[in-house]
Order: sequence, then structure tokens, then C-alpha cells
Amino acid sequence: MRFHGFSSLSRQARDRGFGVRWRAALLAGCAALVLAGCNGGDSNSPMSKASKTLSPQTLALIQQKDMTKSSPIVVRIFKEESELEVWKETNSGEYELLKTYPICRWSGELGPKVREGDRQAPEGFYTITPGQMNANSSYYLAFDLGFPNAYDRAWGRSGSNLMVHGDCSSRGCYAMTDEQVQEIFALGRESFYGGQRSFQVQAYPFRMTADNLVRHRNNPNLAFWKMLKEGSDVFELTKAPPKVDYCGKRYVFNATPVDPSQKLQASAPCPDYTMPEGLQEAVAARQKEANAKIASAGVLQPAAPVKTGKDGGMHKVFLAKLENPELSAPGSLPPVVKPPGSDYGVSTTEPAPAESIALATADTVSETAAVPLPAPRPDDAPGGPRTAIAAAPASAGGLFSLFGALAPTETKPVDAAAVPAAPAPPQAASTLAAAAPADAQPRPPERAALPQVAALDAGSNGGFLDSLKNWFGGSTPPAAAPAEPIADVPVPPVRPPVPRQATTAPAAQPARANPPAAATPTAATAPPSVASSSGEAVSGTVPTLPGAAGILAPGSFSTVQ
Repeated sequence: MRFHGFSSLSRQARDRGFGVRWRAALLAGCAALVLAGCNGGDSNSPMSKASKTLSPQTLALIQQKDMTKSSPIVVRIFKEESELEVWKETNSGEYELLKTYPICRWSGELGPKVREGDRQAPEGFYTITPGQMNANSSYYLAFDLGFPNAYDRAWGRSGSNLMVHGDCSSRGCYAMTDEQVQEIFALGRESFYGGQRSFQVQAYPFRMTADNLVRHRNNPNLAFWKMLKEGSDVFELTKAPPKVDYCGKRYVFNATPVDPSQKLQASAPCPDYTMPEGLQEAVAARQKEANAKIASAGVLQPAAPVKTGKDGGMHKVFLAKLENPELSAPGSLPPVVKPPGSDYGVSTTEPAPAESIALATADTVSETAAVPLPAPRPDDAPGGPRTAIAAAPASAGGLFSLFGALAPTETKPVDAAAVPAAPAPPQAASTLAAAAPADAQPRPPERAALPQVAALDAGSNGGFLDSLKNWFGGSTPPAAAPAEPIADVPVPPVRPPVPRQATTAPAAQPARANPPAAATPTAATAPPSVASSSGEAVSGTVPTLPGAAGILAPGSFSTVQ
């Protein structure tokens, strides 16, 4: 069922009058002047990566879906499925799915982030302003989710520098490949050029269906997830991002206080409020269906484990790539990555040990490093009237902090969990030296190189852009959080070769240094080629990736619904 009355909210926001259109046009014009005056010549510079244009394939897809390059976007993230979606506003004013990107790595368990250092990737509704776009990230490109938001702060939750970034390495972030994050970054950048003041990120533990809630009915975060489902339902019913507010230490969606003098405040009790006509009933009907299914679930419907012990997840298309490096995947992987459930990183240029793949795909594994489970939050249960998304919080920086030194630079921390310091035992001559854990692997300089594009020099634009930034709602961003000290990470002990048999126990398999290059695929074994972000074919043809149906390389991702 589609509620056209609700989707008109998006059209009204788009057509609020001459003033909004004039500011958007001025902003886009100034951005064009900056681009025209920049200095190109260094394809490794942060500005070169941040200003790379969208591929012809993506531009064609945008046009095919009746969208424009600069129309607003919404990002939706699903942990369990390891997928990130970009939705975009069409010319009709409704949002439709543009692309689905497989997530290369996320860390922690299903559940919200509670405290600094718990390795949890956040769940909830977050607002991304231009000042949160980081062109100078140590993880290729990134944007900060803005955790903690008002809801998180009301519960005393802590954490910083929680990102969507590249490099396929996570300590509480959502990590993509460099090529993927470059395209996502560009889609956000173009929406800002088009006048979007901020875009919304909806981060969920899984796709918010009644059946998934039934599977996770024993999880202590169930009440919190049912509340997030309300926001997901509003988005699906209205085809527009929900207006998110907070009151009574909970999220409310598309809410308007009955008394206009009363405000919705995260730590204050919720005043009486209303939702658009028909929306509250439609959302309540979906909640009632989910509650009925959860109540009727019995022993014949097994519940998902509360804690897997795997420390996050990785999309099956990347697991298939680790198993067979000759396969194509959407973007390049760093030399070493650490699959879920493994103690050590594995090389990405030779087949990963079967034990690593078995652990990554298992429902649960024996824990080798403690991954704290988010504390139960029974008081998170939705109570009282439902609904609401507040106006975006004030920007941490102006639009042009996207291209200059205003964006903070997060340093790459080292994940030293579960790395033993025991001396290395004797080793057969054929066994290669072990590599450091994946999260500590430095990036070779050549991986950052991409086709040359114009760089942006924000500093050369003087006070005009600063005044434009202030006029447009920006302010000086807060200082970046201090980087964690890099620990001395002992090299993992060299282990004798292990028979490659799948097992459910964690295997401390070290990565190999300088592994032999993968054999060039032959015509008989090669799968269909996929396009790179620049439209060039990559990897030849190779067998079809398990679970990769409909997911292609950057620039030509499918529109999996």
C-alpha cells in the first residue's frame, strides 16, 4: 500500500519557494567555481579522491530511474545481510532504491553501540552534514555517522569516529571497498551540490520484517529493534525519509506536538502529539502483525543466537572472493583482511584456509576475543503514542569543509585483540612468514592511486566561501577526537600447516607474507567480466560468485529490491 498523501511531504519540502531554490542554485554555482579553479595533478591527493565524478553507468541508471544527479539521497544499512542501500528522490518526489552495495566488513554483534571500545557498529537514525564528509580519511574516504545522536546521549551511550569508510577493515564502523565508498561519497557530495542540507542514514540490525523479529525474539534488544521498525515502516509507507525526533528517551517519527508551544526533547517526557492522517494507523497495524507473530512463535521456530562470537560480518560475495581470489568482486581488497571469526588476517591473493571460511559462515563460533554484548535495555521498549524525525542537527561544518582541512583525519588504530606473544615454533621451509592482523596492515601507497581528477583547494577561496559556509548554516567543527595510541603488536606465532577441513572451532591461521600471485583464469574457468567504477572491465571472466546474483562491480551495481 502506498500513501500518496504522505509522500507529498517530500514534494512540499522540495517546492518550499523561491528562497530555497535560490540558495540551492547559488550553492551549486559556487561549488562549480571552486571545481573550475582547482589544481589537478596529484591523483593520490585527498581532494582528487573526493571530487571524482560518477561513472557513466551510474549516471545512466540515475536517468533511467527518473532521478537527477543532484537529487536528495537516503542511506539504509542492514547488518545481518551485510548490505548498504542508497535511495534517491525521483522527479515525482518519492524515493526509490538506486543501488545495493555489499558491505565488506562490520564489527561487533547485532545490537546498538553502547560504549566506547565495544566494537559495536551503531544502529539507529543518523544525520550526515557536509562537515561530516572526510576526504582525508586514513581509510580512503569516509563520512562520520554522528554517533552519539540525541537518543544515544539520553541513554548515556559513548563513542566517537564511527564511520562508513573504505579499506574493508572495521573496529565499530561499516567498511566498504575503496571503489564502493568513492561512489557513495560522490552520491552524497552531489546531493549537497543540489541543495540537500543533510542526508539520513538508517542503520538496522537486519531487514525490519516481522519474520526477522520472530527469529531474534530472544535478543535483549528486541524492544529497541521494534522501535526502529516504526521508522522503517514510515519510510516504506511514505516513500520519503521519516522526520526523526526524540522524547521520553525514545525515537518518534513524523510527530507534531498537539500544543505548538511544547517541544520534543530526548530526555523529557513525550507531550501529546499527532501523526499525518492514516499513517499512525498503518504503522500500528504493522506493529500488531509483528507482535502477533512473536507471541505465536514456539519451539518449532528456532530463535537466532543472541551472540555469535564472530565479531561482525562480511557479505558472502567477499567471502567467495577470499575462498577463490580469481573471482570478481565489487572493488579491490587490501592485501590482508580478517574474516569474521578468525584470529588472524588472511592473504587476499591466495585461497583463504577452509577453516577461516567455515568460521565466517558459521552461526556461532567459540570466542577467542571477548566482544561485549550490548547491555539489555528493557526501558527502550516503545511505549505510549508512536511517531517522528527531527530537523537535522546543526552542521558540524560548512559544505566546503568537505574539501578542506575542516574535515577531521581519523588515524588508523591497530586491533591487537587476541594476538599472542609466544615465540614462533620451528617451521617447514615451504611455510611463509606470518603477517600482522588485518586491522593493523598498512596500506601500500600504490593502492590509493586512482585516475587523475581535479583537486580542490579550499584554502585559496578566502573569506567568500567562509561567509557562504556560515550563511548556509555551517560552523566551525569540533576538534577531532585524539587518536588512540598505536600499540606494539607482536607478530603471531608461526603455526604448522593445518589440514584444510571446515571446523566450527576458531582457527588461529596466520596470513602469509608475499603469497604467490593467483593464476590467470583461463577462458574455460573465467566468469563474466564486471565493470570498474570507471567503466573498464576488470578481472576477466570467472565463475559466478555464490550469492552474488544481481550485485556487480562499482559503477554497475544492480538494483536489488
